[in-house]
Amino acid sequence: MSKIKILLAEDEVALGMIIQESLESREFQVTLCSDGLQAWDNYQKSKPDVLVLDVMMPKKDGFTLAEKIRKTDPYTPIIFLTSKSQTEDVIKGFGLGANDYVRKPFSMEELIVRIKAQLNRLYILKNQSDWINLGKYKFHATKQLLKLENIECHLTARESQLLKILLENANQVTDRSLILTQIWGSDDFFNARSMDVFITKLRKKLQDDSQIQILNVRGFGYKLVC
Repeated sequence: MSKIKILLAEDEVALGMIIQESLESREFQVTLCSDGLQAWDNYQKSKPDVLVLDVMMPKKDGFTLAEKIRKTDPYTPIIFLTSKSQTEDVIKGFGLGANDYVRKPFSMEELIVRIKAQLNRLYILKNQSDWINLGKYKFHATKQLLKLENIECHLTARESQLLKILLENANQVTDRSLILTQIWGSDDFFNARSMDVFITKLRKKLQDDSQIQILNVRGFGYKLVC
């Protein structure tokens, strides 16, 4: 069985080597890059299974790199490594298509668990194949697509996960904490702010069907009405 390929972009040389050695000791295949341009070149050549990107890098920062990748690749998991802890930075990262966010300092065990969780999520998505009717739209969880007639709209991984959960509980209130725990891993303040941003994005992408609404049920959660 071939090894999981990880593209690691980290400009702190010592830290990057430690992470690389630790991951390789767990049978991952790791390509280490020290700046964003080098990471972009290697991404195009190797097509990794997972991207682990430092946010603050020379030549091209992690946010810019992720945004560029997501224009053509909505699937490959992206995990940010960062010392930034501001809510706005976390929200920005998820908004650009990141799947997870690991704050420095961190343990290797934590990073490995998060990598495996994203690989499992991707496996599940790729093994789901059905289009789901949603008003005038069709939704494909595996392909992370919303389709309105012949117009396709790509969703980020979290947008797709969030819409899928809301659909599974259509016309019922979906508990806010349940969504946060299932998708973000915890229901803390930062994750809650991030989820609110994703709800707003989904509302905009569903706005061409007036019969579809995502209602905020204060104190409880959200309700997808369709």
